Amino acid sequence: MLHRVALTTMALSAAALFALPAAQAQEAVSSRLDVVQKQAKLRVCTPGDYRPFSLHKPDGGFEGLDIDLVQSAAKALGVQVELVKSSWSTLMKDFQEKCDVAVGGISVTLERQKSAFFTAPYMVNGKAPITKCENVSKYQTVADIDKPGVTVIENPGGSNERFARANFKQARIVLYNDNTTIFDEILKGNADLMISESVETLVQQKLRPGLCAVNPDKPLQYGEMAWLLPRGDASFKAWMDQWLHLAKATGEYDRIVGAWLR
Repeated sequence: MLHRVALTTMALSAAALFALPAAQAQEAVSSRLDVVQKQAKLRVCTPGDYRPFSLHKPDGGFEGLDIDLVQSAAKALGVQVELVKSSWSTLMKDFQEKCDVAVGGISVTLERQKSAFFTAPYMVNGKAPITKCENVSKYQTVADIDKPGVTVIENPGGSNERFARANFKQARIVLYNDNTTIFDEILKGNADLMISESVETLVQQKLRPGLCAVNPDKPLQYGEMAWLLPRGDASFKAWMDQWLHLAKATGEYDRIVGAWLR
């Protein structure tokens, strides 16, 4: 009996010895939240070509509602923002290698969810066409657009291109690398329309007389926008989600977004 008790005690002691390093290792793994606070810096990746969310200016700075929102979050966290220029085709790679968060009109997709966490969505925003005003009645539905002879122009690597390729099998899809001047191609007659986020189509019709958003209040596809966060980091996500909740509750969110969408 004593022999059996001794063996049991030894087994428990051995298990404790193995468990201790594992527990210590777990404690040693800091949340990105801790790292950001320690470095006093929030590294933010953004393509910077998507009004009104994020735009890379000629002087090298950035502006947009996402830029103002992330600056507000960083202020609440007590850190400075470091903005990192990216592109839609390299956004996930750049985010994983260089940044703590990615912003700039990023649509929530299941494909992106495989590689990163999202914050709680800060905006509901679906896909809508934008075209010359005289052609609005021609492009009301996916079926109206998906016809031979129709040219759809999209920026490469983002959810707009993925939507177009998934839904248009007969229409011609062309890619245009400069997302800040892509809408001018429609005015020039080089494309019939573009599919974009409904909020962007509203902004662009104000900026470019002659272009009109097509049913932006009834988009072709439901969509949400959120920020990318490191996968598996529940603490960082919880802080960001709580900040967003409070920003909406206090009116900070409405103040920032309203300044860009009025």
